[in-house]
Amino acid sequence: MRAVAYYFTGTGNTERVCRKLKAEWERRGHIMDLIRIYPDTQPMFEGYDRMIVGYPVHGFNAPTPIHEFLKKLPVRAEGTSDKVFLLRTSGEPLALNHASGIEPERLLKKKGYSVVGEFPHVMPYNIIFRHPDGMAARMEEASNLKVLRDADDLEKGTGWRAKVTPLMRAFSFIVKIEHPAMPLLGRTFRVNENLCINCGKCVKSCPRGNISIKDGKPRFGGQCVGCMACAFLCPKDAVRISLLNAWRVNGAYSFDGEPVDDERVIRYCRRSYLKYFHEAESLPALPVEDNFHGEQVREEREMGC
Repeated sequence: MRAVAYYFTGTGNTERVCRKLKAEWERRGHIMDLIRIYPDTQPMFEGYDRMIVGYPVHGFNAPTPIHEFLKKLPVRAEGTSDKVFLLRTSGEPLALNHASGIEPERLLKKKGYSVVGEFPHVMPYNIIFRHPDGMAARMEEASNLKVLRDADDLEKGTGWRAKVTPLMRAFSFIVKIEHPAMPLLGRTFRVNENLCINCGKCVKSCPRGNISIKDGKPRFGGQCVGCMACAFLCPKDAVRISLLNAWRVNGAYSFDGEPVDDERVIRYCRRSYLKYFHEAESLPALPVEDNFHGEQVREEREMGC
């Protein structure tokens, strides 16, 4: 079978999961094309047996680039598969994140496609606060195990669906104010000129092309969607994200360290994290190749609840 995964990513978490899913899918003898969503990316599902739309959750919603991308989707051609899976990454395993699929599903349905499964993965925050590396390592192990079930669902053509309550819908609708607010707020991002070395990494890492160099320093435009790539990936922690600066997280996580045990799982959303980890760890343990970094990210080990 041939699959395509269109995904939006800022700091790399969603891309990381998509690449692991691709590796497992191809280990099973199938084909998967990974296509990152940029402003000029044109959707094309024709010729594929399975389609995946991947995104990081932004305020319990899919980010603006996903909505823009799906609005460009042509009406499903006759003979084209209508099976779409939503893959999402979030910093916490709260049920409120289920609401992020509401608008993507509506847009897909309008074009003749059906959401038949969802792949929720928890990955470390790139805003709000920094997870300990041990938490990131355990998230990675859980994600590696969940990818196996995701690939099973892809093969079957159906999978787990989230139950979205009216309260979730209401809360998601309220927080969706982020979509019109971020382009305005993003204009007020700045760099600490005492720290900035004018390396241009923020310009290159912005998936919206929203940052340019003017008078030798980065300048921020009006296309920000709050992905936080500029602040997270800056090698000198020089980017200041305006009103959100107290939540700034900088620097890549280490995923290959010692995972935390249950006793060391952070207190924030502790029950939800433990439930997520235990559910993932109850799945069959098989090796997963991570082609994103070209290394074995998970060795076989006995895991239980």
